[in-house]
Amino acid sequence: MTLSTHTDQALLTVRELAVQFGGIRALDGVSFGLKHRQILGLIGPNGAGKTTLFNCLSRLYHPSAGDVLFEGISLLRKPAHKIAEAGIGRTFQNLALFANLSVRDNIRVGAHATAKSDIASDALRLPWVRRQEAKVDEIVDELLDYLDLGEIADVLASELPFGTLKRVELARALASRPKLLLLDEPAGGLNHDEVAELGERIRKIRDDRDVTVLLVEHHMNLVMAISDVVVVLNFGRKICEGSPERVQADPEVIRAYLGERK
Repeated sequence: MTLSTHTDQALLTVRELAVQFGGIRALDGVSFGLKHRQILGLIGPNGAGKTTLFNCLSRLYHPSAGDVLFEGISLLRKPAHKIAEAGIGRTFQNLALFANLSVRDNIRVGAHATAKSDIASDALRLPWVRRQEAKVDEIVDELLDYLDLGEIADVLASELPFGTLKRVELARALASRPKLLLLDEPAGGLNHDEVAELGERIRKIRDDRDVTVLLVEHHMNLVMAISDVVVVLNFGRKICEGSPERVQADPEVIRAYLGERK
């Protein structure tokens, strides 16, 4: 097993994270660090604990032990609805868009995740509320252009193909201006050309927007092509961490995916 070292430079630190569901140990003392501007691929066979770990990071699950530090502060002290405000955006394995809203309004939802207002201020249209709305419009327009969604800005999500919806969800995640972007199976349901385009887009987002990326993905070619670091889980434990080349050559990783040779 490759041991990782954690320093103050880490944007995200997962420390001895454990999750128990009844008698099932979904995560068993998982630790790793993610530095600023890195792309980290989190992989493992079905049931390895990837989604469980992801849901701990976005505060949908509360671990039974361990901690998650973001910029040195424990995320476990924050409720789920404060995660976007902290600087973390995410996409979902199963699309979580509003089918009856336009592309523009779906992205607007993401931009409003970090907005500060209240019913009284909104009703009175106070000057600071109007300024905030203008800023949201600016963010939405910029993302429509950045992700080539401008021509379908006013089309309902229900009328769009799956590959395009994946792009809309990515735009919504970016609308909160995250420092850390959590991507949950972004290549799921995409064809070969769309996967290649996705890989280029993720790297471009990292470079253009100074975003750190944690990617959970089954598509091995994508993970190995774009990740700086790969972490491998199996039965809730971390079995390897390192460069894509090192991980692909690790005997324990090969056994986890291919089984023991007879």
